[in-house]
Amino acid sequence: MRVDRFLSNLPRFNRKQVRLLLVEKRIRIDGEIVCDPHAEVREFSRVDVDDEVLQLGKALRHFMLHKPAGCVSATRDPQHPTVLDLIHEPDKDELHIAGRLDFNTTGLMLITNDGSWSRRLTQPQTKLPKVYYVETEQDIGPEYAIKFGEGLYFAFEDLTTQPAELELLGPKSARLSIVEGRYHQVKRMFGHFDNKVMRLHRERMGPLVLDDALKPGEYRSLSDEEIGLI
Repeated sequence: MRVDRFLSNLPRFNRKQVRLLLVEKRIRIDGEIVCDPHAEVREFSRVDVDDEVLQLGKALRHFMLHKPAGCVSATRDPQHPTVLDLIHEPDKDELHIAGRLDFNTTGLMLITNDGSWSRRLTQPQTKLPKVYYVETEQDIGPEYAIKFGEGLYFAFEDLTTQPAELELLGPKSARLSIVEGRYHQVKRMFGHFDNKVMRLHRERMGPLVLDDALKPGEYRSLSDEEIGLI
């Protein structure tokens, strides 16, 4: 429901008062000030006017998952297991994925019911670095780091990628840091040099690092400190 309609439905506010509250930036949804009357209030959203809670909402949940290969980054799939199949929590149908991974890509995934938090995590303006361990079919030359740093042109989207950092770890292995999440971006970047990615593993998203104790398919709740880093 739109926030202006949500507030107007309450007996204490009329439409004029709601418009004034929005202009004066006195309304928060899930901790964020909203001025747009079209901002959405969900059943589990927390809504505050000044210091008064008008809707407490459901508890916000944040999970870190070690995604295994052969698993779809989706809530449902008719053919393959999904990452949500690995989550054993009540009301898990309310959860969504913050930053997807390809079918055979492994590593850090973040799953939550906190829309405001996941938007901060994934929106392009944040430019949050995503760090991957990469193994390739052929040797990785010094020209890769230069080209990745300059940005690569993707004709399909008619855009040039943001500068990326490449750290060579071995002849055919590297650590790559990107701030975007284009379709198959890492594979396409190495594909520019006709070098096939054989293994791709996400180690980190911004300040959140995959827990070494988590085995593929395992997950845990994020601490309050980790949640506050985003």
